[in-house]
Amino acid sequence: MMTESNSSKQGEHAAMDQLFDRLFPICRSITGPGLRQTLSILGEYLPLHVFGTPTGTQVFDWEIPKEWHIREAWLKGPDGQKVVDFTNSNLHVLNYSTPVNQKLTMEKLRPHLHTLSHLPSATPYVTSYYKPRWGFCLPYEQYKQLPEEGQYHAYVDSELVDGELNVAHAILPGESEREILISSYVCHPSLANNELSGPITAAFLYQRLAKWKKRRFTYRFVFVPETIGSITYLHRFGLELKKKLYAGLVLTCVGGKRENGETVPLSYKQSRRGDSPIDEIVQHLFHRQVLSGGVRPFTPIHGSDERQYCSPGFNLPVGQMSRFVYGTYAGYHNSLDTKEFMTITALQQTLDELEQVLLALELDGYYVNMRPYGEVKLDRHNLYPDMNSPNLWGRSSNTVVDGRTLLNQVLTVLNYADGTYTLREVAEACGSNVLDLRTVVEVLQEKGLLKGPYFERQELENHVCE
Repeated sequence: MMTESNSSKQGEHAAMDQLFDRLFPICRSITGPGLRQTLSILGEYLPLHVFGTPTGTQVFDWEIPKEWHIREAWLKGPDGQKVVDFTNSNLHVLNYSTPVNQKLTMEKLRPHLHTLSHLPSATPYVTSYYKPRWGFCLPYEQYKQLPEEGQYHAYVDSELVDGELNVAHAILPGESEREILISSYVCHPSLANNELSGPITAAFLYQRLAKWKKRRFTYRFVFVPETIGSITYLHRFGLELKKKLYAGLVLTCVGGKRENGETVPLSYKQSRRGDSPIDEIVQHLFHRQVLSGGVRPFTPIHGSDERQYCSPGFNLPVGQMSRFVYGTYAGYHNSLDTKEFMTITALQQTLDELEQVLLALELDGYYVNMRPYGEVKLDRHNLYPDMNSPNLWGRSSNTVVDGRTLLNQVLTVLNYADGTYTLREVAEACGSNVLDLRTVVEVLQEKGLLKGPYFERQELENHVCE
């Protein structure tokens, strides 16, 4: 018999799969109809507010480019047959290609053809956003078969027009105005792990958090074209983020499986600060083996939009979460990046693990013991545990916690709750993890013995001891 939980998970999996199939064929870029169509579809899954910034607008050191519109593109060989056709794959045309309608020899055509000799069956993804070029992309094995003699016909029906660059966000309110940012990009065409894994995971993470009965933080979900989009978003909302942001994650390449079918562990890139709350919590969960993964140091040399959020003028507490990191798998930026490689199962596992990270952030913070003079007499508050406590003070649990461990957790939490230690630090002192202390904290709060969590350190009131 299928449980409600299993049924819900299967329904979520099917919905994610359906969203992927709707988004994958769209020819996205940093501007234009494909970007807006993508945001419109995502807007069916979470309440997006879409913003437009006109062509020519200066955004810090950048300028909003013209919109790219493409209708048709193909290359015909000397025999009149199509060598590549945009209708078969939107990767076949250079992204942001200028229009062309020209007959030319292979010698003249060759500089406009893009291949990957080390991946002969793959069609590469190539862009030219800020320099006018035209071109086609095709598998190297196909390119090697093209005749040297004869006339080729190159045709791209596209235009660059004044328009706008679009970004979008959805705000999920919490008890506090302090925010957690979840950001992903929506500008690559038909790529799975390197494009759709991030926004699909973000959309369904919003749905999960919306079901929480209580949210300490406000959550800001941002969808932008990579680099220029996050810069544009910061131009509009950067000062607000500097004031409100507590932690953030950029999601990129959060799918992927090994050849044996196993999902790749998480890979976390630190924020520029290196010691922000998100850095500390993720490392804590990895160290305590709540999650499987590794940590990479921050670098501005390569990566995704964390480079913009962490630029020195903003220096926001934003890290990046991946699985198969960009540039480390064969399908990066080419047609081998498919749903079969990415897998919806990996995305759902990412959802589960990101939810754990956010739950840990919700719990973490500074707590204050309301009976700080001497040990609390636990039996007076009906808190002295039995030898075995599978039913933590009337709360169901899937694990049996022995009485001594539970007692140690209670005593340690109360002792270190002086407003100067985070719950993560207390958990480390317990030899435990933040999530293991959730029930202890909630019960102590209900008994009036514990207050928090606070975002900043708290000074204990200087009471007179009697």
